[in-house]
Amino acid sequence: MTTGTTGTTGTTDTAGNTAVAPATTALPTDTARPARAHGRLRRTALASLVAAAVVFPISAAASPDVPAPAPAAFAADATPQTRYAANRANLAEAARMAQDADRTGRASKLRTMEAVEAAGAARFLTFDGRGKGRAVEVFGELETADRVTVLVPGSDTTLDTYERLRAGAVALQQRLQAEHPRSAVVAWLGYDTPGTVSTTVLTADRADEAAAELAPFLDRLREMAAPGARLSLLCHSYGSVVCARTTTGPAVGDIALFGSPGTGAGSVRELPTGARVWAGRGTDDWIAKVPHVRLGAIGFGADPVDPAFGARAFTAGAAGHSDYLKPGTESLDSLAAIVLGTTPDPEATHA
Repeated sequence: MTTGTTGTTGTTDTAGNTAVAPATTALPTDTARPARAHGRLRRTALASLVAAAVVFPISAAASPDVPAPAPAAFAADATPQTRYAANRANLAEAARMAQDADRTGRASKLRTMEAVEAAGAARFLTFDGRGKGRAVEVFGELETADRVTVLVPGSDTTLDTYERLRAGAVALQQRLQAEHPRSAVVAWLGYDTPGTVSTTVLTADRADEAAAELAPFLDRLREMAAPGARLSLLCHSYGSVVCARTTTGPAVGDIALFGSPGTGAGSVRELPTGARVWAGRGTDDWIAKVPHVRLGAIGFGADPVDPAFGARAFTAGAAGHSDYLKPGTESLDSLAAIVLGTTPDPEATHA
């Protein structure tokens, strides 16, 4: 005997047991198919739009698997001077190993960094020459500084492209010291930045990893600086995603987001910080063309310069995406004023 209900069939054997066959999956109706296809096409189109906008045609240096010594290890209470000396030796050894491995491009970059270090113009709190590399460099006298700024870079910042970050740090330090000699700037390449032409730049995965490194670093940095030092975070491009996910203590007074594709947060109220949050964008910055959408884990949502986000606005003039810290620019003046607390309107309007 055969019995049946909708979607199942059953056959009763001589013992009276009924075996039920798996249900047959119903096919979508002709009217459901176009709707589902339209939804898929819409999601695909939006994701492609985000990718096309973020993966902008700018040059990105390759980061080969370059041999290098393991980074120097330090006790928690190691002084900056102790760290500088050990990382100076590590940098020299990394340059030698890169040259011996015929990685001449990386070796040349490291020798340039080594020459600057030997001249006393800069110092490294952290250095790791392996792979893409990491470096945390100090400009100014950290131990006597009561204004300390941490620059957090965006995508494609590696030891091969490090000079871009360094140039911005130097320009900012010179601008700050013109008004406040007890200033220091820290260039924080403390995470594996995503490639501009990659899928990783479209999600917050790398930012979450970086935030877990940056938060404890800020605590250590406060202890290395002068008592009561005030910290600021200046966060460029994908670095703004990092900063927006970093839990900060009361020592961090200001966070400035610039060239930002979004943060993944809907408003300032969602950020894990009590600091004042600023946002600015130059009129020549291509990042303005990035769609501010979020599809699952892809994209970063709300635009930080939109008044509805709730950040304090700062003027960035005609800055292009890589121009915010160039000497003589309006954006550099604005960022310096944020660090020094000399903005014309420190109670800038929240939307």
